[in-house]
Amino acid sequence: MPVLAAILGCGVLALVLVDAFNTIVLARRTRHMFRIARAFYTITWDPFAAIGRRIRSPRAREGFLSIYGPLSLLLLFALWTAGLVAAFGLLQWALDMKPATLEDTLGNDFYLSATTLFTLGTGDPKSSISKLIAAFEGGIGLGFLGLVVGYLPVLYQSFSQRELRISMLDARAGSPPSAGALLQFCPDSPDRLEHQLMLWEEWTTQLLEAQVSFPMLAYFRSQHANQSWLTALVAVMDWAAVVSLCSRGNLKRQADLTFAIGRHALSDVVVIFGLEKPLNRGAERSGVDHAKLAEILAANASLFDANLFSGTKLAKLRKLYEPQAIVLGNYFLMSLPAWIPDSSSLENWKVDLMEKDDVPFAVSDPFSRSSDAPK
Repeated sequence: MPVLAAILGCGVLALVLVDAFNTIVLARRTRHMFRIARAFYTITWDPFAAIGRRIRSPRAREGFLSIYGPLSLLLLFALWTAGLVAAFGLLQWALDMKPATLEDTLGNDFYLSATTLFTLGTGDPKSSISKLIAAFEGGIGLGFLGLVVGYLPVLYQSFSQRELRISMLDARAGSPPSAGALLQFCPDSPDRLEHQLMLWEEWTTQLLEAQVSFPMLAYFRSQHANQSWLTALVAVMDWAAVVSLCSRGNLKRQADLTFAIGRHALSDVVVIFGLEKPLNRGAERSGVDHAKLAEILAANASLFDANLFSGTKLAKLRKLYEPQAIVLGNYFLMSLPAWIPDSSSLENWKVDLMEKDDVPFAVSDPFSRSSDAPK
C-alpha cells in the first residue's frame, strides 16, 4: 500500500507541476499530453453554460456568464494547490513521516503537507527523507505563490488590451458592431481606410497571441453591454471581406491581410478548445441583405467600386470563416453580429445611465441551438 501511495503521489505531483508550467510559464499551446487545466474547463464550462441557457433575462444571463472566467481561474489555482497537498501528503505517508507533535496518520500527513506548502510549519518530521521532502514542498509553495501573483497582472493586461479596441468599435460600428456600420462610417480616403484595417489586423494578431498564451481569456466577457471579442472579430472580418471584394491595389491587399489573420485566429481558437469535431463546414449565418450592402458601397464611391460587389463571391469568403465563428458562438454563448446595423439599438456611448435597462441586450443571444448551428 505505501508503494502505491508513493507512485500515486509522484504521478499527481508530476501532473500538477507540468500543467502549471505549461499554463503559467510556457506561453504557447501544448498538445498531445494530458492537461489538468484543459480537463477542468471542459468539465466545468458545459454545466455552467447549460444553467446560463435557462436564464431568460438576457442581461441577467450575461451577468451570470461573466462570473465564470474569473471564478474558474481561482478554482483552477485551488485545484492545483489541492493536488500538491495531496501529492506530498501521500509521499509523506508512504515514507512514514513520523511527525513529532501529531499522531502518524494519513489525515495528519495531509494536514502537515498543507501547512508546509503554505510555509506555516513542517511538523518537525523525524525521518531525514521526510525533512528533505518537506523542504522541497516549502520551496514549491513559495515558487507557486510567486508565479500566481505574477501571472494575474499579465493576464489582466492582455484582457485590457483586448477590450480597448472592442470599446473603440462602439462609436464606429454600433453596439453590437456590424460590417454595414463600419462601411457607412469609413474614412474619406483609401489611405486612412487602409490604416484602419492595418490597426485591426494588429488587434486580431494580439487577440490570437493572447488566446494561445492564455486560453481562459476566451471565457472572460467584455466589460460593456452588447460587446464581445467574438462579435467584434467577426464584424471586422465581415468588413474586411466586403472591402476586399470592392477595392483595388494597396487597400485590397490590406483588406486581404486583415481577413487572413482573422481566419487564422478563428481556426486556432477552434483547435485550442477542441471544437474541430462539431465543426460543420457547410454552416452559414443568417442571410445578407445584398441590396443594402450595395447601397452603402455606392454611397462611398470614392472608396469602393460597387460594381465589383457580388453575392456569390461574398458567399465563398463567408464559407472560409463562418463555420468556425458559428461553432465558437454556440460554445461560448456569444451571438454573431448582423451584417446591417439594427436601427432599434443604440451605441453604448449614446445611452444614458438611467436608460441602460431599456436598451435591448443582444450580444448574448441566442443561447439555444439555432437551426443553422453545427450539429
